[in-house]
Amino acid sequence: MNDLHATRLNLLAGGTDARTELEHAIGIAQSPACGHVFTRTLFDEARQQVGLSAPQSRLAGLAFTAKDLFDIEGQPTPAGSVVLSHAPAAKADAVAVARLRAAGGVLTGRTNMTEFAFSGVGVNPHHGTPVNVSDAATPRIPGGSSSGAAISVATGAAFIGLGSDTGGSIRIPAALNGIVGFKSTARLVPADGALPLSTTLDTVCTMTRSVRDAIAAHEILAARRVTAGAASLGAYRLAVVKNVFFDDIEPAVASAFEDALQTLRSSGAQVEEIELPELAELQAINGTGGFSAAESYAWHRLLLERSGAGYDPRVAQRIVRGAGMKAHEYIDLVNARRAWIARVEAALSSFDAVLSPTVPITAPPIASVAPGAERDEEFFRVNALLLRNPSIVNMLDGCAISLPCHAAGELPVGLMLWHAALHDDAVLAIALQTEHALRRQ
Repeated sequence: MNDLHATRLNLLAGGTDARTELEHAIGIAQSPACGHVFTRTLFDEARQQVGLSAPQSRLAGLAFTAKDLFDIEGQPTPAGSVVLSHAPAAKADAVAVARLRAAGGVLTGRTNMTEFAFSGVGVNPHHGTPVNVSDAATPRIPGGSSSGAAISVATGAAFIGLGSDTGGSIRIPAALNGIVGFKSTARLVPADGALPLSTTLDTVCTMTRSVRDAIAAHEILAARRVTAGAASLGAYRLAVVKNVFFDDIEPAVASAFEDALQTLRSSGAQVEEIELPELAELQAINGTGGFSAAESYAWHRLLLERSGAGYDPRVAQRIVRGAGMKAHEYIDLVNARRAWIARVEAALSSFDAVLSPTVPITAPPIASVAPGAERDEEFFRVNALLLRNPSIVNMLDGCAISLPCHAAGELPVGLMLWHAALHDDAVLAIALQTEHALRRQ
């Protein structure tokens, strides 16, 4: 499956045209592979817009999708819920949507998501659950919360899936579906027009088919140029943090990760295993509930009073936890996080990036975590495992990318490269080299 970069070059060479590519994307979007992927399709509008995009533009009339929490002018923003399905229409596009359109992208639809983005599993009791692309025999979870956005990219229905990442909501579905998910430093991309989960941790970002596409999408969203450089892997010093990230890891994930490390070492990378004892502090720092519970409750409290019965019970349960946080506990959390970030940044200062499994498990069957009180225990166990590794980067206010590292025919496994805030360009440069090495291997 061609990525955006190769397709755009083909457009410029006259080997295809934007209308042909759009109809191909729409055909996939309407196929069974994209069942439950869209909460609203915009195919007719896309057909009207495709002719207005110049082939020379960054996105050249090619398709992108937007997670259901982004404002689109003239439409309500339900965020995967039913309680906001009749909310007032947005008066303007979210900044991220507007920037992708201005770069020549054609929006084909709003994508399904975990209600209000509050889970890494990706199931939705209102709109159904998109099915992971990796296993034709067993329907598996897509990962969340940007579930539909991931499947739109993985199936070929879109070149870019616009989403958000608060604790891994881009990187989790990217890892579980074998695509690329890049979470930038949060402050680099405006979140205006995106319904919030946690204003402290939310990041607006995308999933794509390749690292070079991830760079192009980030440059558009952040209105900046990435300086990726051309250094070989031998120029970089990489860390592997051995504590926490490997707890309860599945053998298939551990094996794929170790194979990836061996490939990097064979390509000249300097890989050093380290301990990061600061990770043991996170449980105590978040002991009063964390940012997502407190900040989501602040946004939802009145809506819960009016329409709480219409919420996904698993989501409502997590939001309501924020009601108990006191003002001094929230301020203590802000201060503790700031101090923790400083200690972790100091510990990682001599490394160019850190390598970790994106998540410690492969995608479990949907049936094991589908809506239903009898499956709640398993749902929350899986959710905690999926969020654990990527959420560390959000707490760090850092940047991270997940790229596939599994062998052909195996369930997808993600390799995460990450670092502290504003190391985005170095992480992307190393990811380019890593992707090349893994594909060559």
